[in-house]
Amino acid sequence: MTSVPKEDVYSIRKLIREAEAISDEAMIACSKLKLAIVKARQNPELPVDAGQRAIMRLTQAEQQALTMSTSLLRVHDELSKAGREFCGDDQGGMTNVSPSAIGSDMAAQVLEPA
Repeated sequence: MTSVPKEDVYSIRKLIREAEAISDEAMIACSKLKLAIVKARQNPELPVDAGQRAIMRLTQAEQQALTMSTSLLRVHDELSKAGREFCGDDQGGMTNVSPSAIGSDMAAQVLEPA
């Protein structure tokens, strides 16, 4: 087992959590925006289809944010595995990511060529 400087470990831990938090904030912001658009178009003076294309595009952006969040969970999982391999057990405990949360079956198909 090699020794990884604690500063690197703490920096990576902080940065992955920061990236995950930003991803969550993006999803929250998209949800709030969608709610505001749908509420605004309930105005009886607006046509029924007002903002429909914007909602469709926003839904696409939300899906992309969810994909990013899932990818970050996969990164977190890989970092945890590397941490166990190169740093040993941490007193604070390692992160255990559920395979269903990251779609590990799907990830294995993408990462391993047939």
